[in-house]
Parts: sequence; C-alpha cells; structure tokens
Amino acid sequence: MFELDHIVITAEDPASAAKAFAAKYHVKTMEGGRHEKWGTYNHLANFANDCYIEWIGIFDETTAANSDNPLIHQVSHALKQHLEGPVQFALRTQDMDHMVQHFQNSSIRFTGPIPGSRQKPDGSMLNWKMLFPEAESGVLPFLIEWGDGKNMPEDEQLINQRSIASVTYPQNLEVFRQVFRGIQLENSHLHLTGDNKMDFSLE
Repeated sequence: MFELDHIVITAEDPASAAKAFAAKYHVKTMEGGRHEKWGTYNHLANFANDCYIEWIGIFDETTAANSDNPLIHQVSHALKQHLEGPVQFALRTQDMDHMVQHFQNSSIRFTGPIPGSRQKPDGSMLNWKMLFPEAESGVLPFLIEWGDGKNMPEDEQLINQRSIASVTYPQNLEVFRQVFRGIQLENSHLHLTGDNKMDFSLE
C-alpha cells in the first residue's frame, strides 16, 4: 500500500499561484527550491497527513526540454499551452526496487528510477528517486522514494493542520489495480474517473 506524497500543480508563477491558494484556503505555503538539472523551481504547502502540494514552474525552458524526466516533459507541455492547475501526483514508497521487479515481471513499461535533488532555502540538499510506469490508457501517477525521510519542513509551524482529503484522477480502475495492486492510500482517498481533469480536496 502507498501513501499520497504530493500533488503537482503547473504554474507560470509558482510564488503567485501558491499565494493565491493560501489566501483562498487559509493555509501556509513556503518557497521550495530549484531543480537545476531540470530547469524548474517550486513552492510548497505541507499538510498534516504527511503530504504536500507542489506548484512547479520553469526557469530554463531549454534545460526542461532536454530533461529525461517524464514529469518535467508533462509540466513543460502544459505550460507551453498556458495550462495551469493540477496535472499529476506522486505515490510514496519505501521499496522502489520491489516495484521495479513487479513492473518487469508484469511486462509493465516504465521509465526510471530517475534520481532527483534540489537545494532547500536553508542550503541543505534534498534527494529522491522517481519511477514512472506507463499505460496505454493515459498517464499514470509516478512513484517517489525519498533518500532521507519525507519532504516535510523541520519547523512544524509550517505544516498546515488541514489534510489533503482526496485526489480525483482520470484513469481506468482496472489499469490502476494492475499497475499498483490496489487503489487504497494510507493517508488519503483516491477516486478514479473517466473525466479528463484531475482534482483534489482539503479537509
């Protein structure tokens, strides 16, 4: 079983998008950092159920276009069309090697694991790896495994007391069950629909 790690929201100006969200939903947001090798940067909102929202934008379109990361390509494609909003989410795992073996045994195509890192505002480095399963019926969420704990601020005052209650995602139920062996999340609820739009709710 997985946990919801984070929701990805494309934004031409992540700081402004996070600020508007904070005012509307009465939550705290914070600067994230820059992904130098992907040409992207982000702002974050952390929640009580060990997950967060990431507003991600591009500061170097050439670097983003040359990235080998499927998520960055998805973000770049959306922003080129001036589409801002939720586009993807990550499932947190503590055993990515097991999932790689499952995908190989089940003939499920995938990309990765892809290592990632960024420098936090305090100067420390954050490291992780990402795994992207593929499906004929559309984009699937990706898996993430953190190198040292979760991506949560040390200052607990920056963690909102609200939670991300649910995620609605446009994917086929049977495909999701085959790839991820179920649809239950330990810290949130997942709703799969035939719609083309991703959404989420807070509580």
